[in-house]
Amino acid sequence: MLSKTKFLLPVLAGALLLQSCNDKDEFYTTADGLTYKIYEKDESGEYENKGKVSPDDTTGAKIGQVVTMQMSYKNAEDSLLFDSREQNQPIMIPVMEPTFKGSLENALMMMSPGDSGVFKVNADSLFAKTFGQPLPPFIKPGSQLTFFIKAEKIQSKEAAIADQQKMFEQQMKEAQARAEKQIKIDDDKIQQYIKAEGLSNMQKTESGVYYTVKEPGKGPQANAGDQVSVHYKLSFLDGKQVESSYDNPMSGGQPFTFTLGQGQVIKGWDEAIQKLKEGSKATLLVPSPLAYGEQDRGPDMPANSILRFDVELVKVNKQ
Repeated sequence: MLSKTKFLLPVLAGALLLQSCNDKDEFYTTADGLTYKIYEKDESGEYENKGKVSPDDTTGAKIGQVVTMQMSYKNAEDSLLFDSREQNQPIMIPVMEPTFKGSLENALMMMSPGDSGVFKVNADSLFAKTFGQPLPPFIKPGSQLTFFIKAEKIQSKEAAIADQQKMFEQQMKEAQARAEKQIKIDDDKIQQYIKAEGLSNMQKTESGVYYTVKEPGKGPQANAGDQVSVHYKLSFLDGKQVESSYDNPMSGGQPFTFTLGQGQVIKGWDEAIQKLKEGSKATLLVPSPLAYGEQDRGPDMPANSILRFDVELVKVNKQ
């Protein structure tokens, strides 16, 4: 969780940090070559340039501690490559031994809780010595990356892990509340769809998946822990087909095989397939929280998509 690979984050867009800071304030450079501006709040709550930080200053983060921060960074062309605020949560980075002179680790050790800073770091050294990866094509050799950092907390690794756990628990509660609200919205849409399409003999699982068995199977009942093979056609309620196992070149048109009830597939499948016997053909209508939920998987799978699966339970291998 708390590793320096946290720096290697997806390219995102968003507003820069430190918008209240005056870009005309002076930059300073350490003896190791790190260019910086650090701001601290004055008595009135306004940020002011902290000035030159003495090499003997020990008030910043120390090796072994974890800095909880908001961070963004740009390349030499002033293109924003990452902004943690787009993730709606701060990031946590442990302070390690500097991997080169003028490194980002040096920058963290110059900051105190509440400080904001702008740091220019050599891109070649950062990727070669800190990340151990080649320079990406969108970053020019010999250029600098400009980091904008707001240090929210500086604490021990143990305290940071405890905070991280609390944050995850809160996020899970919030996500569950949104899912409960969304499943009611989806249920109304599914009922309207069932009526409009004239689908008959629809049943509803405990969690909210609608299903109808079109051709009952004569084989064994599928249960959690069984290995099952399923053919399917996936479509949206508007009729647009997304994919089909029958003509999937990756699988050679073979049915999809997985272990039921082990979280290897979406929740709607784990629950609804257990309602079928080997040989059954059925239609499943899966509300988005039991499919891919809030995940936006691109134009082929927008967030909160209700899914229709026309399935055939080809084989049940009892375990």
